[in-house]
This record gives sequence, C-alpha cells and structure tokens, in this order.
Amino acid sequence: MKHTSAWKEALLPGALLAVILVIGLPLLNAAGYVSDYYLNLFGKYLSLAVLAMGMALIWGFSGILSLGQAIFFGIGAYSFGMYLMLESSGKGVYGEAIPDFMVWNQVTQLPLYWKPFHSLPFALAAALLLPVVAATIIGFLTFRRRVGGTYFAILTQAMAFATWLMFNRNELNLGGTNGLTDFKSVLGYPLSEPSTQRGLYLCTALLLVVSFFICRWLVGSKMGLVLTAMRDQEQRLRFLGYPVASYKIFIFAVAAALGGLAGALYVPQVGIITPSQIGVLPSLEIVVWVATGGRNSLIGAIIGAVGINAARSVLTARFPEWWPVILGSLFVAVVLFFPDGVVGIPSQCRRGIRRLRARLAGAPARRPEPGPRPSEQPAPTVSRSDG
Repeated sequence: MKHTSAWKEALLPGALLAVILVIGLPLLNAAGYVSDYYLNLFGKYLSLAVLAMGMALIWGFSGILSLGQAIFFGIGAYSFGMYLMLESSGKGVYGEAIPDFMVWNQVTQLPLYWKPFHSLPFALAAALLLPVVAATIIGFLTFRRRVGGTYFAILTQAMAFATWLMFNRNELNLGGTNGLTDFKSVLGYPLSEPSTQRGLYLCTALLLVVSFFICRWLVGSKMGLVLTAMRDQEQRLRFLGYPVASYKIFIFAVAAALGGLAGALYVPQVGIITPSQIGVLPSLEIVVWVATGGRNSLIGAIIGAVGINAARSVLTARFPEWWPVILGSLFVAVVLFFPDGVVGIPSQCRRGIRRLRARLAGAPARRPEPGPRPSEQPAPTVSRSDG
C-alpha cells in the first residue's frame, strides 16, 4: 500500500539523521573538530527542530495553520525550568531555599504549585502533558464549532499574545519579564561542565530521531491518509462520515506535545526562558522555519529550523538591525518562488524541465509558406506579331 511504501522510504532519512546527529557530531567533538560551544549550539537548534516537526505535522500534513505553537513550547520550557530552579535552590546569591527572584519580590515561602516540580519525573510529565491538555481544550472549543482556516490562525495568535501578557506578570511567580534563569545543575550534574552539555546534546539528538520516526509512522499510516484528505478535501471527508474534529484535536495535541518536549530540551542547554520566547513573534518565526524548509516534509522542517536559526546566530552578530528584514524577505521569496520550500526545489526543477520539454516537443514544425494557388497564377502572356 502507498502508506507502507512511504514508511519504508522514511527509514533511509531517519537512519541518516541518527548516523549524522547521534554518532557523527559527537565523534567529531571527541576528535576535536567540533568544539563544545558549537555542539551545544547545535543542540539548541535540534530542540527547535522538534518544535518545527510539530508545526509541519499540523500545517503541512493536516492543513491547520496555528500561530500559537510557541505557547506549548513555553509551557514545556517553564515546566522543566521550574525543576531546574528548585534544583539550584540554596546555590544562588541569597542562599535561600526558594529561587532568588522570589526573594527580590519579597516572597517568603515557595508557592504551592511550585512544590511538585522538585521531582524530575513530574517536571517531565508536566512538560509533555500540560501542552497536550491545553491543546485539547483549545481544539475542543474551536474544531467542534468548525473554526478553521484564517479564523483559527488569528485566534491562536491572540492566545499567544494573551499568554505572553500573562507570563510577564510578577504575580505568577515565574520571574516576570526576566523569566527563569541562572540554572546550576540537572540531576546533580553541573550545567557548566562540558560533559553535561554533551549528555544534553545526545538526549536531544536521540529524541529528535525518535520524534521523526513517530511522526513519519503517523503520516505514513492510515490516519496519515485521513489527515491528508482532511487538508485537501475536508468537506468531502465530513460527508463520508469521518469525525474530522476528533482528528484535528488529536493531531493538534500531538504537535503540542512535541512543542512541550522541545521546550524541555531547550531550557537546560540555553540556560534561560523568558516570556519573549512564547509570544506572537516566536510563533510566526516557527511558520517561517517550516515554510522555508518545506511544510510538506518532516526533513524540510528540520532543515528550516536548523538553517534559519544558524543564520540568525551568524547574522545577528554582524547585522542585528537587518535580521527582521532578512527573515521577512526570505519568507516572501519562499512563498513566491519556492512554495514547496528548500526540499521541494529539486522536484520543482524537474517539473519545470518536463514542462519545457513538453512545450518544445508539442511545438509544430515550421512549414514553408505556401505559394499561390493554381487559379491565382498569372496567365502567360502571348506575343503576337503585326504582320
């Protein structure tokens, strides 16, 4: 069957990902060809690639454009960040059993909802399940009422803005505009040690590969066919009796779980999470990553996330004021000239060559212009003598 062949075709790119990311880069780091700094930087890019895969899953394969995926990334990041803050308690400036920013805000004891985050399993479960619960509620309230298309995109964008405002408030005891930062260790291992950062990179690379295979299996299964049909012919799918809303809620929740996982992987490697990373602009940037790489491809989403964030690291160091212009111009260029993204350029070139060949083969051969008809031939002149 078609979805079975698609699953088999995914083994090669998945295996290449595993060889390059899980084996290749760590070996290059051990040999001294890749520094610890760049390995850690690449780990950050890979965590964002997990987030981009979730966006490709709902937008490219299911036709759901969400402009609020950074919400779920932020929930996952803050959940794991709270665990890291509590692990670092007593090691800060004030040496208190509560995070330093709470001391600044004159909080005398740890809030009740912070206490479960002393446990690493609870923090990991919260990073995955809280985004799923939030996405399920949003999906139930919207997809059941057949809110979709542009209306759903605008609604999720408004939710991202509201979430950004909420996390900026000091009353939440989540650090306000400064967010959560100054993490010291994870599971007792200092985050400043290169060996800890290497371990975090390996975890990120492994989970990226596992996420890729899960998403590829999902897309290549019968459910993947339903998702594609939902993207292309949603109304016809409703007439056939499929519960379209349930499928949308499910895939939206899966993408939210990937976003939460990405946030949990991102925080210990970067060392900070602030409300600025969960607002409207980060959500729009996720769309640009996926569109640039190719929204109909999981590999394209990974390439887009890694490539654009690497370019951002380079260009913002040299031309910081020009980065928004460059990013916007890139998105416009992709939409106009490369609608299938970077991974679609070879196919686009092949289609163009085929069209050119067909046009040349179908062009009629040039025939010589016909001469005058026999009836139009001038009559021969006969000369007569006078004598």
